[in-house]
Amino acid sequence: MGRDLVPFHPLHHPLARRAKLFQTYGIDVVFDIGANVGQFAQELREIGYAGRIVSFEPLSAAFRDLQRWAQADRRCIAVNAAVGERDGSVEFNIAQRSTSSSILEMLPSHVRAAPESAFRDKELVRIVKLDSVFDNYCSVSDRVYLKIDTQGFEKHVLDGARCSLPKVQAVQVEMSLIPLYAGQPLFAELFDYLTACGFAMVALEPVFIDPASGEVLQFDGIFRRGGDARPK
Repeated sequence: MGRDLVPFHPLHHPLARRAKLFQTYGIDVVFDIGANVGQFAQELREIGYAGRIVSFEPLSAAFRDLQRWAQADRRCIAVNAAVGERDGSVEFNIAQRSTSSSILEMLPSHVRAAPESAFRDKELVRIVKLDSVFDNYCSVSDRVYLKIDTQGFEKHVLDGARCSLPKVQAVQVEMSLIPLYAGQPLFAELFDYLTACGFAMVALEPVFIDPASGEVLQFDGIFRRGGDARPK
């Protein structure tokens, strides 16, 4: 029938693995950078996470949907801003498929793999450093999970979080194997950066696959703090 039935278990299902990681690391605050309309936060609720979520989304249309969901959830805070290496404003490229929107210019390699993701408009948005707002939403006792899905802008987010990263237990970051946005860092650079910051990779999850070739173009890398030390 063209369908697989997969047990909801950490050995077989990525969301079950994420639920187990949250339990293992004792996560009680999530920073959702690049939230769009709240898909990631909603997935967390579906797998039983009941802690606080701080969701950042810069684009006005997506933010309206995110804010409606956050107001109903009550344990989620929606922040209308992009996150990067500075505080101020920036021009944001809006894609036909809004999840592909980015501050960076999209490359032909991305358009070939997903023509429906081509840019169609621009919007001037607020941008903040995570270091500027991090302590507004959590305390020193919180165990924080940082998720970054910013379509090639991930290194800029990390550069604006140099003081915050030591307070983070785990990082989930979108990583590309080929350039999809102009100037974006690829897997090796992000891996080396996070390793140098004291994180160790614990999982890889494919997120963007070229339907013509079957090649994985992007995946989420999940890192835990502590190098060789076991998590708490």
